[in-house]
Amino acid sequence: MIVCQCRVVSDRAVDTAVADGARTVAAVCRATGAAQDCGSCIFTVKALVCQHHAREDAVLAADGAAS
Repeated sequence: MIVCQCRVVSDRAVDTAVADGARTVAAVCRATGAAQDCGSCIFTVKALVCQHHAREDAVLAADGAAS
């Protein structure tokens, strides 16, 4: 799905940026170019970053429970 129409940034690009180490919305925007023009995509970018962190937290919790 296209997250940022202005810069044609996809949800995959956001996921890749997070996987490559971008931990904040600002870092993801710098890495992908999203939200650099009109900014209307910022809430979608934030939701994707939060989803990624929630998945990481769930994996860490499951790993901790298995130990």
